[in-house]
Formats: sequence, C-alpha cells, structure tokens
Amino acid sequence: MELQILTSIDAVEAAQWNRVAGTGNPFLRHEFLAALERNGCVGQKHGWLPRHLVAFDAHRALLGAVPMYLKDNSYGEFVFDWSWADAYQRYGLPYYPKSVVAVPYTPATGPRILTAGDADGEHVASALIQLAQEWSASENLSSLHWLFTNEQDTTRLREQHFMLRLGCQFHWRNAGYRDFEDYLSCFSSRKRKKVRRERRYVDEAGIDMRIVHGDEATDSELHIMHEFYRTTFDKKWGHATLTADFFRDIAQSMGQQLVFVIASRGGRIVAGAICLRGDDTLYGRHWGCYEDYHSLHFEACYYQGIEYCIRQGLSRFEPGAQGEHKISRGFLPTATWSAHWIAHDGFRESIARYLDQETAAMRDYIDELATHSPFKESQAA
Repeated sequence: MELQILTSIDAVEAAQWNRVAGTGNPFLRHEFLAALERNGCVGQKHGWLPRHLVAFDAHRALLGAVPMYLKDNSYGEFVFDWSWADAYQRYGLPYYPKSVVAVPYTPATGPRILTAGDADGEHVASALIQLAQEWSASENLSSLHWLFTNEQDTTRLREQHFMLRLGCQFHWRNAGYRDFEDYLSCFSSRKRKKVRRERRYVDEAGIDMRIVHGDEATDSELHIMHEFYRTTFDKKWGHATLTADFFRDIAQSMGQQLVFVIASRGGRIVAGAICLRGDDTLYGRHWGCYEDYHSLHFEACYYQGIEYCIRQGLSRFEPGAQGEHKISRGFLPTATWSAHWIAHDGFRESIARYLDQETAAMRDYIDELATHSPFKESQAA
C-alpha cells in the first residue's frame, strides 16, 4: 500500500475517488470537492489548503482517501474552537496552522475516511488516520480535527484515542408519510395549526413555489440563486466564499443532486433555498431573498424540503447547523460528533477536561430540547 498527500483532488481520477466515496453524500463526490478547488472557493485566499490523503495498491487503484486541509483560521468549520485559539494566544503559542478533515463550509455528517469497503477497509482506515496524525506532528501543527464524523469514523477515531466533541443539529426523519398532511397529522393540534397558518401566509401572498434541479436551471436562475447566497452572507455572516462559477460547475457535473427551491411572485423570483441531495438525505445549505414575506423562509427552507423528501422517498432532511426554531416544525435534536488531536500535552489535558464538561452539558441540552417535540406523545418516540 502506497500512502500519499495530495495538494489537489484532481491528482486522483474522479471515477477512482467516487468509487471509495460512494454516492450517499454529495459533498464527498469528486465533482463537489474539485469544483471548490477549481473555482477558488478554497486555497490560499480562504485558508483552506488541500492536503488530501490517499492510499493506493500496487496497481495504482485507490484503496482509500481522506479530504484534509491545512488551515490558518477556523472559518467555515461549524465546530467552534475560537476559545482554544484564544487560549493558545494568551500563552504565546501559535494555534494556527492546524489540519482539518472536513468538507469546507459544510456542517453535514458523513464519512471522512473513504474506503472501498472490502476486507482491507479497516487496515486502510487505520493507515490513513496514522498518516494524518504523523503528518500533522511532522509539520509542527497545533492540532488535527475531524469534523462531522459518522458513527463508523467516530468509533475508529475514539479507538485511536482522539478526543470526541458532541454537538447538536436538528434533523427531520421520514416515517413513511404519504404526503405533507399525513405528516402534519402526527403533530399536536396547536403545532399543526401553526404550520398550516405559516403555509397559508405564503399562499395568500401570491407566491408560487417550485423545485428546480441543477441540470434544469437556466443561466438566469443560477445567477439569481448565487445572488441570494452572496447577499445573505453580506448581510449576516460577512464573507461569501462560494462563487457563481462554483454553482454553475456543480449544476452541470452533479445535475439532479443540486436542488433549488424557488419562490416567485407575479412571475418574478423573490426568494430561494439551495439544497443538495444524496441517496437518502436532503441537505439544506443556503437561503436568500429579494423581498421578505411572512413565513417564506420556513416555506422555502423547511416545508418544501419536507414535501420533496416525501415525494422522492428520502429518509432524512438535514437543514443545516443550529436553529432551535426548527423543532416546532418537526426537526428534532440530533447528536453530531467531531474528533480532535492536540499536540501540546498541557493543552490536550485541559481541552480533554473541558470536553468532558461540555459533553455532559450538551447531553442535557439535547434531552431538554427533545421535550419540545411537536409530535403527539404516542409518536414522539
């Protein structure tokens, strides 16, 4: 087995990468990660330098891969370690650069150690974990972080003595609903009326909703959806990193996996939400609008997505990070995980103690939020 660290995902053929990545998670496809690199969404400017780990067999067939980046900031990670960086600075130590295994700007749980799934999968995974840690140490990096790991990778990393960090998002699960009204029938009466009222506000405003996939979108629609993304960041979060060319790229290369929810009034597009889909999950990513209408955000970002999942037979809808307001609309608190290696002995011990306390508090938080489920008691479980 030959291990390498690559500075561009294009050093691996798309078919080879996708064979180990699978199709379940759209963000791990070669097309998505390559589009980020090709269109300037990652790189020196944004502090996401590709350092992808790969394992080849003797015939140059890809056995496994890890999407890793060298970071000089914590932007776009959604697992917040700003306080750790501040503590390093107070002690006169550099926290940056660090290494991060993640999909840039994407708080979606999924595999981070990609293997072909054969009998040698665990051996390949172990070798890639070791390579990531040894390289981070050899480069004198402060730390190595694996973000939004799935259950299998979380277990692997725990067994390799990485420190685990618990987070919380709000996810929707499809219980085999026939349609949206069947879904609402599982709500308590008060919560059901609230959702119906919100949807009625949008209808009474004369707003039409439609789903457009990437390979169906016109140039004008692609431009407008990118404008929604960009202007929302300009208004609230500061810096939009995904370019218009990035969206054009994945619209062409990923086709039906790019999902736009488009709201129009009087024939003019007024708002939209950007999602991606995998084999069984819809991922809500971005939203924007030209005009603000009562409850339109909920319709575009949540209710249309739920209806889409029901029609398409998707089992889950992950609408993005944070947002306790999602609970009343049927998105229940769900644990997320990350795994961390800290090079400095003293900070490693301090952060371990902090994570023990944070994990206990986060478990209590998740349990408390679960009591606010909109579902009838008989169906809350």
